[in-house]
Amino acid sequence: MEDVFIARLMTAGATTVTPETSVEEAAQVMLDQGIGSVVVVDEEGRLAGILTTTDFVRIVAERQPKDESTVAEFMTTDVVTASAQDVVTDVAEKLLEHRIHHIPVVTDDDHIIGIATTTDLTSYVTSLEEYE
Repeated sequence: MEDVFIARLMTAGATTVTPETSVEEAAQVMLDQGIGSVVVVDEEGRLAGILTTTDFVRIVAERQPKDESTVAEFMTTDVVTASAQDVVTDVAEKLLEHRIHHIPVVTDDDHIIGIATTTDLTSYVTSLEEYE
C-alpha cells in the first residue's frame, strides 16, 4: 500500500483567530462553523496556539468571566503539528500519542495551511474499507 500524505485529508484553510480574540467570540465562531477547534495565529499568520472544545471545559470549570477572557489565556501553545508531507499513519500516531483530536498542518515557517482531525482520519479509513 502506498503512503498517503496528510495534505490529502486535511481541511485546507483552517479557521483562525488571534490571541486577542475574546473567548466568547472564538466559541461563537466554533458553534457557527460546527468545528471543534480554532487555530490561533500571530499578526504574520504564524501558528501561536490552538483552542479546542476541551479547552472550553477548562474555561467553564475555572469560571472565568467570558467577557474579559481572551484566547491567549487558554490556548495550548505547545502545539503538536504536522507538515503536508507527513504520512497519514504518522499523523495518526501523533494524535494517539498526545491524546489530541486536532493537528494543525503547517509550512516550514509555521504558517497554517490546514488542519487534520480525528474525523478526517476516520473518514479516510472508512473510504478505504469501502474501496476494498
